[in-house]
Amino acid sequence: MRSPFLSCHWSSRLSISSCLRDVIFPGVCSMAAAVVGGSVTGCRRLCGSVLRDLLQPAQGVLFDCDGVLWEGERALPGAPELVQLLHRHGKAALFVSNNSRRSLSELQQRFSRLGFGGVRSEHLFSSALCSALFLRQRLAAQPGAKVYVIGGPGLRTELRDAGLQLVGDPAEEGSGEAETEPESSVRAVLVGYDEEFNFHKLSQACLYLRDPECLLVATDRDPWHLMSGGRRTPGTGSLAAAVETATSRKATVVGKPSVYMFEYVVGRFGIDPSRTLMVGDRLEMDIQFGKNCGLTTILTLTGVSQLADVQANMESDIPAERDLVPDYYVDSIADLIPGLED
Repeated sequence: MRSPFLSCHWSSRLSISSCLRDVIFPGVCSMAAAVVGGSVTGCRRLCGSVLRDLLQPAQGVLFDCDGVLWEGERALPGAPELVQLLHRHGKAALFVSNNSRRSLSELQQRFSRLGFGGVRSEHLFSSALCSALFLRQRLAAQPGAKVYVIGGPGLRTELRDAGLQLVGDPAEEGSGEAETEPESSVRAVLVGYDEEFNFHKLSQACLYLRDPECLLVATDRDPWHLMSGGRRTPGTGSLAAAVETATSRKATVVGKPSVYMFEYVVGRFGIDPSRTLMVGDRLEMDIQFGKNCGLTTILTLTGVSQLADVQANMESDIPAERDLVPDYYVDSIADLIPGLED
């Protein structure tokens, strides 16, 4: 029986590209699919009865933030309203961000400032917070263990709030520079977003990581961030790659697409992956995260990844790239609102 979503009629003469053009025709709920290696991958425009059938039984929704809920200091149209609707229907609205620049309190203030009512700190899971929880757990059996941090004040705040001791902490020593000699008590090097990353910090990380028992951890692996006007700025992934290259070590990544962040979400809220949606704008981070965690994935086209990227992954001969195809896509998360309206 033909799927009700399948409006593209396939034949050997019809390419993925032509079908995808049909999929993105405004107002059409449909699916682009490709049979590759004996399996079917697809990306469906999410709307109409399909949207209602997906949202109404859902227990909760995980959202990325930048490019999904807001752009810079502007909430994207419909985003605050969608979050309020989820709360009104008794569904969990939770937020998972790879941005390690802000402390949890600063992130909550941003939600409030941009008009997202009812969002509490326990709803927020940043890579800074989750890295602090990860290191507290991993270093619990080593009293006096310290962490060398490449990162900003927000990341340091989360680490201190978790009870971790930091090397060269400006809050304790009045200096922005770490010690010039390694300490035997340094048991981890954490790499986060750092606008003041320099050769000195890289050298310090190398000194500590000569000890094979010293952990190398990265908050996330975002290679770059999209700025206004299409500009890019280096992300944590670029800094982590420098440390990895210089030390011949491989970092443990806590943020998306790693499952560590989702483990903390489940530990706090006990959500069922089979009834949870993941909404994001970046295929290799948000969509991969959702798939790694067994969530239904939705790509919104207001951020980094676009349908051309989805098409390229669908046509790829590389299995890992085909795995990046989301289950659904929307033009913006405002398109999800009709699925919750009476």
